[in-house]
Amino acid sequence: MKPIWIVDDDQSIRFVLEKALAREDLPVRSFTNPRDVLTALDDDEPQVLVSDIRMPGGSGIDLLSKVKARLPGLPVIIMTAYSDLDSAVSAFQGGAFEYLPKPFDLTKAIELIRRAVDESVREDVADERLQQMPEMLGQAPAMQDVFRAIGRLSQSNVTVLITGESGAGKELVAHALHKHSPRANGPFVAINTAAIPKDLLESELFGHERGAFTGAQTMRRGRFEQADGGTLFLDEIGDMPFDLQTRLLRVLSDGQFYRVGGHHPLKANVRVIAATHQNLEDRVRQGVFREDLFHRLNVIRLRLPPLRERREDVPTLARFFMQKSAKELGVEAKRISESALARLMAFDFPGNVRQLENICHWLTVMAPAQVIESKDLPPELMGVAPLANVAIAPESPAGATSASAASMPASAAPAAPLASGGTYAPPVTAPVAPASAYAAPLEQPQAVQAASDGWGRVPMPSAMPAPAAPQAAAPNGWLGDLEREARTLLDAGQTDVWDQLTRRFEACLIHTALDLTRGRRIEAAQKLGIGRNTITRKIQELGIDD
Repeated sequence: MKPIWIVDDDQSIRFVLEKALAREDLPVRSFTNPRDVLTALDDDEPQVLVSDIRMPGGSGIDLLSKVKARLPGLPVIIMTAYSDLDSAVSAFQGGAFEYLPKPFDLTKAIELIRRAVDESVREDVADERLQQMPEMLGQAPAMQDVFRAIGRLSQSNVTVLITGESGAGKELVAHALHKHSPRANGPFVAINTAAIPKDLLESELFGHERGAFTGAQTMRRGRFEQADGGTLFLDEIGDMPFDLQTRLLRVLSDGQFYRVGGHHPLKANVRVIAATHQNLEDRVRQGVFREDLFHRLNVIRLRLPPLRERREDVPTLARFFMQKSAKELGVEAKRISESALARLMAFDFPGNVRQLENICHWLTVMAPAQVIESKDLPPELMGVAPLANVAIAPESPAGATSASAASMPASAAPAAPLASGGTYAPPVTAPVAPASAYAAPLEQPQAVQAASDGWGRVPMPSAMPAPAAPQAAAPNGWLGDLEREARTLLDAGQTDVWDQLTRRFEACLIHTALDLTRGRRIEAAQKLGIGRNTITRKIQELGIDD
């Protein structure tokens, strides 16, 4: 890991922070003035920069501005006096990660630096991903199925029908199908058949001759001609007028069409990709969509899952959209806290990916600080229970998609979590989604076992309320097991009981999270509500084999 840079002309401040960070096994490099920092940046860079605001030879605010220009994602903590309100405002406006007033509590200062380190590691990973950002994102099994289908279709010109809710990204899939097809060097032409009036749609699709209708003063090529040699994407095909469906069917059958007002048949070498949010089978039964056209379009069907079925992709998408919005607005990208991400992941997103992108744009403009907390989220998310408090079913050994929190029966919920201070807090139950929301039946989630088959696998808290009296009956469940184990160790005269039980508790939590995420540390850290760097450090300290 890169070192923490401390910039302060006060030797005592540097000494105290150096020693405290060394105890935390964090590398440190100290400077007495901003000039030396800027010189050092030519050859090295920090993980986190902690700077005083007033020093001989330069201002911490000026240093913040210059460092941010060179390293936009670097967390910078500004230290200054309690009463210096203007400095605090300037620090946040300049993109500081946090403001640390002097004199400070050393424990809180180290905790803040730890938080900045976790954020820095996470941003490093995010930046690395953004530099190689594909046209589509998704680690969820449902999205991996879509990616595999795109791969299998990469050397084909077959007609594809994409189904999915509005805002799920159907046009992105169409772009990907075109980009990875033999027609990639040809044009990609898109038209939303629901957004164009019926009287104009025919001309838009097939073009028109001069004088074909009032206002047609010149000949115009339609979308089929424009897409010759490439791909034509017909979005919202389910809303196409019935009489135009006949003309489209003829083009798909023999590749020939006429311009409006034309008398000579034209031919276009076009691959058609269609998309709809509607159930075309129902439209056929209602008599508003031609059955023969449906079968002509439905050669290969790709179902794009709604965002609520791929909640694990929300953090990656949110960070990407935050970066994108910041770039469009010319500002520094804001960061989303773990608690805010948990609330985002619990939201059902009726507008799907498009709604998430709009929320991220809103947050870029409206959130008051650089780190977005739960209280900064828009009103429609304020009543949503954070995902950290919602039961999540494990993935099946065969690799089938796990049920989301919304689909897990209440009877299968795991043991309730411990609130801060070791007190018992009941779990928050999410509403149950209807079974029809999923394309395929999901495996019945299994309850997370709270009882153990051996003491070593029972999760144990680092603290718990003392029993009312030595003779009081032990509580039932794993808390009772914990109390009995604690009594056994204490009666035996052991003096490291706290460390023993805490290590077992932490090891069990991390091992369980890694098991559920199949060894993916970042995802395990998100589920546990801790930082990526924290889980890595704990894995090393506890000797966990992930």
